Amino acid sequence: MNEFLDQPTAVRPCEELDVERLQTYLAAHLPEASGPLTVRQFPSGHSNLTYCLQCGRRQWILRRPPFGSKVKGAHDMGREYRILSKLHVVYPPAPEPLWFCDDPSVTGDRFYLMRRIEGIILRKDPPAGLEIDAATARRLSQSLVDNLAVLHGLDYEAAGLGELGKPAGYVTRQVNGWIKRYAGSRTHDIPEVDRVSAWLVERMPGESGAALVHNDYKYDNLVLDAGDVTRIVGLLDWEMSTLGDPLMDLATALAYWVEADDPPDLQQLRWNPTSLPGSLSRAEIVSRYAAQTGRDASNIVYHYVFALFKVGVIVQQIYYRYHHGLTSDARFAPLIDVARRLFRASLRAMERDQI
Repeated sequence: MNEFLDQPTAVRPCEELDVERLQTYLAAHLPEASGPLTVRQFPSGHSNLTYCLQCGRRQWILRRPPFGSKVKGAHDMGREYRILSKLHVVYPPAPEPLWFCDDPSVTGDRFYLMRRIEGIILRKDPPAGLEIDAATARRLSQSLVDNLAVLHGLDYEAAGLGELGKPAGYVTRQVNGWIKRYAGSRTHDIPEVDRVSAWLVERMPGESGAALVHNDYKYDNLVLDAGDVTRIVGLLDWEMSTLGDPLMDLATALAYWVEADDPPDLQQLRWNPTSLPGSLSRAEIVSRYAAQTGRDASNIVYHYVFALFKVGVIVQQIYYRYHHGLTSDARFAPLIDVARRLFRASLRAMERDQI
């Protein structure tokens, strides 16, 4: 199944790196980085940028912030590198970091290198020719839940990650923080935002506990074994990870989980092949997670409403960069409509009181 492995492509013109400068830097710091440097880019994703570097037969993955981002406190490469340095030891699906560069002159910003995890990544649809039958889709969606339960069960203190965040008051900070982030990235009048925001503040629940949370858990951040797509070998994109309420993390996964019978406007937002026949439903995901972890997920509708809202704000922040000319990436032009659909979906879940 090697033909289905996730592969980099040509670097987008608006996100090119100074290859000569980068090659000089690598040669000075990595003894194995000898010979001509080839730089390619993984084409998906809208936030931190991911490149594949190759010198001879050696490969590294480079992560750096997006060009033009003005979001305060976001895209901290040093933080992401430090998390992975400790996390990979106790949770092997986390990438192994290799080198951190604090000199922004090399690529235009700080970056780090990590070891590549080869495998299959499911984006909107499976790679052409990769057949996933109902039984496989079910096992795969079960693996997604089980892996999240494992992550949330890690002893983050023992792993040296106890200073990563402040779990107490996490839900309150998240809700208030993302409402504030929307206000700071607003470009259009979207009436659903005010209604959902008020509801989230009024219905604020207590904490369900504390865990290491990924905060962007979905199929296209998972690397799957090329020999068995139901086996997870990697979990990527740790830029938003912290310590917090694990139900918020579960709900983020639900926000990306579009089912076959969801309304058309949500179907148009299907990020990954979550509607394949045999896949768990959102309700089944919650039930399996609760059984695996023993956590009370009876108030998951609140977390789901918030998660849809949060993803909407993330999309709005990305669109803000395009709207104000901070990036010329044409992929960002339609994101305002994506944000609108997410906020509508959040309001719908709120009004129906169901995930």
